[in-house]
Amino acid sequence: MTALSPALVRAQEPTTTLRFSWWGGGNRHDATLKAIAAFEAKNPGVKIKAEYMGFQGYLERLSTQIAGGSEPDIMQVNWAWVSQFSKTGEGFLDLGKYRSLIALNQFADNDIKMGTVNGKLNALPVSYTARVFVWNRAAYERVGLAMPATWDDLLAAGPVFQKKVGDNGYAIDIDPYDTLLLAHSYVYQKFGTPYVNPSAPSVAMSEAALLEWIQAYKRFSSNHVGVPLPVRTGLGGAEKPTEQQQDWVVGNWAGNYTWDSVLGLRASTLDKNQKLDIGEFLTLPGARNSGIFGRPSLMFAGGKKTRNPEMVAKFMNFMTTDPEAGAILGLTRGVPSADSQFRALVKANTLQGIELKAHLQIKAKKDAGQIDLPSPLFEHARFQKFVREVFEAVAYGKVSDQEAARRLLDEGNSLLKRIK
Repeated sequence: MTALSPALVRAQEPTTTLRFSWWGGGNRHDATLKAIAAFEAKNPGVKIKAEYMGFQGYLERLSTQIAGGSEPDIMQVNWAWVSQFSKTGEGFLDLGKYRSLIALNQFADNDIKMGTVNGKLNALPVSYTARVFVWNRAAYERVGLAMPATWDDLLAAGPVFQKKVGDNGYAIDIDPYDTLLLAHSYVYQKFGTPYVNPSAPSVAMSEAALLEWIQAYKRFSSNHVGVPLPVRTGLGGAEKPTEQQQDWVVGNWAGNYTWDSVLGLRASTLDKNQKLDIGEFLTLPGARNSGIFGRPSLMFAGGKKTRNPEMVAKFMNFMTTDPEAGAILGLTRGVPSADSQFRALVKANTLQGIELKAHLQIKAKKDAGQIDLPSPLFEHARFQKFVREVFEAVAYGKVSDQEAARRLLDEGNSLLKRIK
């Protein structure tokens, strides 16, 4: 076999190598690797080095990399992490300097604002997500109920499921975080304020609203309405995904309050006797706010130390706006934010069924100005840990309602000021 000349070997080697990190499951990994291959085929001499894993441990690894100045050239991040790692807009590559390489006209103005810190475009939104109510219509029909249309309907359904299905029957499966967000939506509607002030590092809810939040959490976790934390803990862990729960698979757990971006996962394990449907968002009469929790589901950010910022911008543009990339990636990162990719999926009939119904519901609420962007501090890792600890103490009866509400107010304010 004839050996290749050194010059020819050098010509075949990539001239530009970019590291790209993300988390996800098998479907996302496979689709992303295919999209990377398509980009490399269009850009000879460019190599995208894939660094991927599950969500567990991803933030810790990324934090270590950023602290050590060894972060990837392109990284998938949660929206709340943008301000966490880039408080002044200097923590990531300023994509605004490379506008000529990014089809920003494919994004809504508000989507661009979500990735902007101190006037610098730090991240591009891959998709937008919000919480929706997904019901197992077949399960509700079996117990003689319609899908809940009001909060009272949901609360009344719990005892019916216990009576008709038995001790394994619940009107809705809500993991610990789902439950506190569900109760947050209810209280947001009733009092008109979120827990964290979206424009200042402070608690926005009054003590009365915080007490109602605690009490609503307890109502949704009792009388077989939602699956309580102790029950979930005994079934393989409190955070075990709904689709992996056998009682969900067979329809004993008849609903879920979740992100629209995971509807495919929720449906993937159901047996043939179940049928999912999207319900209207439960809303109190005369509510001053929808209480819907919505924000970018995922974002792509560039490393501020990258040696190839133009190629970073070009790759991010391909992954977020190119119809070919959109066709390859499908819904593995949710419904695309960029209009070009969204239209391509609709044309290919990729977006349909409950995922389309949920998207249209969210879009209508969003376009009507009924979904307020939460404070990114609400999803800050340290703040999340604090909030979860308070509600875990409530779930196990370790604190009184009044004590929990006081902690959410006093300790919440103190922590917000430290992490702002």
